[in-house]
Amino acid sequence: MNAQLHIKNMVCPRCITAVERVFSTLNIPIEHIILGKVELKIGLEEVKKQNLSLALKSEGFELLEDQQTQLISQIKSILIHSIHHEKDAPKVNYSSLLSEKLKMEYTTLSKLFSSELGITIERFIRKQKIEKVKEYLFYNQFSLSEVAFRMHYSSAAHLSSQFKQETGMTPTAFKKIQKPGHQPLDSI
Repeated sequence: MNAQLHIKNMVCPRCITAVERVFSTLNIPIEHIILGKVELKIGLEEVKKQNLSLALKSEGFELLEDQQTQLISQIKSILIHSIHHEKDAPKVNYSSLLSEKLKMEYTTLSKLFSSELGITIERFIRKQKIEKVKEYLFYNQFSLSEVAFRMHYSSAAHLSSQFKQETGMTPTAFKKIQKPGHQPLDSI
């Protein structure tokens, strides 16, 4: 019987590697692993689950038990993966993406997310997109127009406006900073 475990703070491919290492160290075989979720071939005994929880916590992760917390973690993982780890940000409606992947109505997901985190899914998406924009600007890979296109903003002006709302500075001012403040994805 397959068992699924949900893990908080898995936000990047290195996180997957770190979690795999924890499971390997504890001799817990993994069937499949993606951001925020690990599938096992068999369930875990309570003692092993407690040891796993402690080992994950020491690496900055958290084993999630509560259904609502798991769902919020899944929402975050889907959005972070979509925005930060796809080659280009998908040109999809994020509400449709979440509904399709989680097999739930978006309004239900949105209400839960907002009530638990005090931030809307839309605001979370905007914050994530701005962090990705910061990355593009910091490495000076693309012009602002190219970044706007890649991130599916309607224009460079629209991107600049949202950037200033989130960061308090223009993209040009941000580029001039020697050490801009990137935020860890799991803290947004």
